[in-house]
Amino acid sequence: MFLRTLIVWGIGIPVTLFLFPFALIGFLVDRRGNAVHSIGALWSRILLFLSGVHLEVKGIENIPLHGPLIFAANHRGAFDIPVLQARLPVQFRWVAKRGLFKIPFVGWAMSMAGYIGIDTVNASSAMKSIERAADRIQAGTSVVIFPEGTRNEAPALLPFKRGGFLLAVKSGVPVVPVSIEGTDRVMKRGSLFISSAEVRVRIGRPIKTKGADEAGLMAAAKKAIEKGLASL
Repeated sequence: MFLRTLIVWGIGIPVTLFLFPFALIGFLVDRRGNAVHSIGALWSRILLFLSGVHLEVKGIENIPLHGPLIFAANHRGAFDIPVLQARLPVQFRWVAKRGLFKIPFVGWAMSMAGYIGIDTVNASSAMKSIERAADRIQAGTSVVIFPEGTRNEAPALLPFKRGGFLLAVKSGVPVVPVSIEGTDRVMKRGSLFISSAEVRVRIGRPIKTKGADEAGLMAAAKKAIEKGLASL
């Protein structure tokens, strides 16, 4: 654990500092944020390699090739973000807690990529963030949400927040359930220590949203994520 932690922080921080100017250039060249997102995907792959994460992803074939999507994933740990950033084969934008955007370099790159910060305290501000996410979807960009709202290391899923499913109903695009297992073993909540671990991801079949209501869609997504977790 100690050696792995030294490797990740000792090499990971210089790599982050090295890539940040390229992200800045990418932002200046492409204000849509696609270039910054691609650099973020490269950074995520390097981070997973340094961390000794053995990643298995099943169900990539379930991701539609055309049109925007809403990926709804359970939230096991901080490494959920680099895992999905590294392996989802589409351009997407995160809908994440606003506090993440304050992290030096990483948070700044998230802002440049056009990721969407959610104010989890102010309901009015949160709704405006949902509207910005809807604009992104209408422009053809997929988004990723964590409907539990926070990291959860317990076996059972937390109650889902309605905001992401309100977004899905408004936009009418499919919801793709994503089940993640193992990221909580890479870095424990509240700790800076890194451990190598096996991480498994299952991508389910898209759930149609046209004609659905929030409650029904939320229940269907939760059931699909639980089914994916049971198969991992």
